[in-house]
Formats: sequence, structure tokens, C-alpha cells
Amino acid sequence: MTEKLYYTDMYGTEFDAKVVSVDGNKFILDRTLFYPTSGGQPNDTGTVNQDGTTYNVIDVYKEGDDIIHVLDPNSSLTPGAHVHGKIDWDRRYIHMRYHTAVHIIDGVVNNNYSDEGLITGGQIYEDHARVDFDFKEIDREKISKIIDEANDIVNKGLKVFQRDISRDEALNIPGLARTEPGRELIKKLDHVRIIEIENFDFQADGGTHVKNTREVGKIIMGKIENKGKGHKRLNFSLE
Repeated sequence: MTEKLYYTDMYGTEFDAKVVSVDGNKFILDRTLFYPTSGGQPNDTGTVNQDGTTYNVIDVYKEGDDIIHVLDPNSSLTPGAHVHGKIDWDRRYIHMRYHTAVHIIDGVVNNNYSDEGLITGGQIYEDHARVDFDFKEIDREKISKIIDEANDIVNKGLKVFQRDISRDEALNIPGLARTEPGRELIKKLDHVRIIEIENFDFQADGGTHVKNTREVGKIIMGKIENKGKGHKRLNFSLE
């Protein structure tokens, strides 16, 4: 099992670790700050240095309890070696800002518009993000109002923090997981990680986030797409 340092230190950028196993240009460390692609958030990239040689980490993904790191083709590490890792902080931080922005928009919809529909999913990129709604009808005026309310939360500078609760406690909290895959996942976990925005929103989540909503920056409404009956999509960017 890989120790997931990105949960205990979301602002960490460098770390030391031991190579547990190697398979070609893929390897597992005993501990890592590299976040794997998961839950709509892309993986981290960066470098690892072994004995003075620096290698590029180009992909990271989960495999059971292990985190698989992928190097450039034709690169490989030595099993048992000690390495120094460094993530691409600019890439990680923009993902953190976008992920918290998605939670803020989700919280606005859940708190103020749940009688009309909910957010059913989302995806984060480096230059924008998207959220999907199951609203039957939605127009640019309503989306604009939701974004204005989300920016009000950003500007309040609310604290964002994480905590762990038991599976039984999680299953008894309505709306903790707001998608069916999320609800099914909770049933398989012993403990559930919660991301909470102070006095505003809390939900089960496995991603990385900023410490304060003000770090998100202004949310800019982008293209609204009609993906079919009961499936609307909002694209947005951050200033």
C-alpha cells in the first residue's frame, strides 16, 4: 500500500521515498505526493531523482491500494532505491482551485436549487472545468445567478478542510455522496474522507483542495451545452 502524502499535505511539493517495485517504466513508491487521476481530477506530473539522475513522471494512476507512477518511455528506476520526488506545483494548484470551485457550485445548487435538479458529475482540466446538471430546463440567466452566488462564497473567504468519518456515519448523512457511483463507493470503505467548506457545504471526496475559498479566484461562466433530456452542461474558467 502506498502512503498517500497528498492527503496529509495538499500543499507539499517535494518528498523522499523508497522504490517498492518496478515494471518497465512504471513504478510504485512506499509514499508519494503524486496525485493519481481520480474523481474527475487529473493526475499530477513532475520528476523523481535517483542518484543524481532526474526522470519525468508523465502519468499517475491507482491500482488497488497502490499508486502507479509512469516515467517517459525507456526510463526505469532501481527497486529498493531511494528517490526524491517533486510535483509540478502550478499544475497541482490549478487543479485544487478548480476542484474547490466545483464543490462551491455544487453546494450552491444543492442548497438553493435542489427542487429543480442537482449536479451529477464534473471534470477538471488545466484551463477550465465542467459540471453536469440534471435540470429539466435551464437557461443562461439561471446559470449566471448560480455563478454569482458561487462567487459570493469565494469572496467570503471560507475555510476548506478535510476530516474522516466512519462508513456507518457516512451512510446516515443524506446527500453526502451526490452521485450513484459515489454512494456505492462509500459502502465499500471503512472510513470516508469529507471535504467541508465552513458553514456551507460538505461531501465525500477524494481530491485535493485549497484551504480557503478566496484562493479559487473569480469563477467565469463559459459555454452552456444541452446534452439531452435532463442533462445540461456548464463549462467555466477561473480568473
